[in-house]
Amino acid sequence: MRTGLPLSVGDLALTRFAISPMWEVVAAFRALAADPVPVPHRRWAAQVRPRLAAAGLDRGWLAELIPPHGHLPDFLNPAPAERVTDLGAELAAIRATDAVLLRHDLECLRTDRAGGASGGRGDGRLRLLEREPEQALRRITHEVEAFWQLALAPYWSRIRAVLEADVLQRARQAAERGSAGMLGELHGTVRWADGTLHLSERHCAVTRIATGAGLLLVPSVFAWPRLLTRTVSPDPPQLCYPALSAATVWEHRPRPRAEALAPVLGRTRTRLLAELDVPASTTELAARCGLTAPAVSQHLTALRTAGLVSSHRAGRCVLYARTAVADGWLEALP
Repeated sequence: MRTGLPLSVGDLALTRFAISPMWEVVAAFRALAADPVPVPHRRWAAQVRPRLAAAGLDRGWLAELIPPHGHLPDFLNPAPAERVTDLGAELAAIRATDAVLLRHDLECLRTDRAGGASGGRGDGRLRLLEREPEQALRRITHEVEAFWQLALAPYWSRIRAVLEADVLQRARQAAERGSAGMLGELHGTVRWADGTLHLSERHCAVTRIATGAGLLLVPSVFAWPRLLTRTVSPDPPQLCYPALSAATVWEHRPRPRAEALAPVLGRTRTRLLAELDVPASTTELAARCGLTAPAVSQHLTALRTAGLVSSHRAGRCVLYARTAVADGWLEALP
């Protein structure tokens, strides 16, 4: 389907970028649901799928609401209020979803399922969402938080760095070639002509009718190869597009030669930092380093206190990851 999004001078003046954790949640879950997983995300998927399966998140609310193809519920992606929006603020907006929007999303999901887009799943959760929306929305946001901790939070410093770099590059393009030139390079299905942003290969029509002014551009690591859209009154239209260099987030990084840090941190803590190129649990790190789990836990606590390691809990699982500060230290070493 081909559609167009007319943009006035006022819309261009109000066009802005935003970084949205919820768009990454939705796009990441869709990437995991794809068969096969898109090539750039397979290394990440191999790490997180076992965690999600152990927590039951591969068969919960998100699995019901985010199919591999077809309609994505608009209520899961409220318009980001800030340039970098906090996940908690987005979850609060989801819990306050308007009843009209919720009914529209349920109708779209059921229409897709009637056409075979759901792969034959039942709609028990959709009926509960219709009958008891407040209770269901609370459950959904709790599951989003768990998914975030297991699948995205340990990698967020890397993901956010790519998203920030994309916004800077797009802003430079707009400064050099104008907003129209920048918009025309967002995605292969986007073309600017005659005051209209033309979008091709759409699952459903995108319209400006009853939507708010402006345009909201949201870069995403996980959207590739798709362009995702949202047009809901009274919010401005949203385009969630693949960020430049998104695949570099998952590139294998050679273990840094961190010996120079050993006199400062000690050999064991330096080794642990080097091992955390991929987020891991205490048990995994103990096995890799030949240490006891209590000893690893003690060292990780010290590194976390120093701001070099972050911890992310979801249920019984706790994952540790290097922070941006630690990455900066290691990258600066000769």
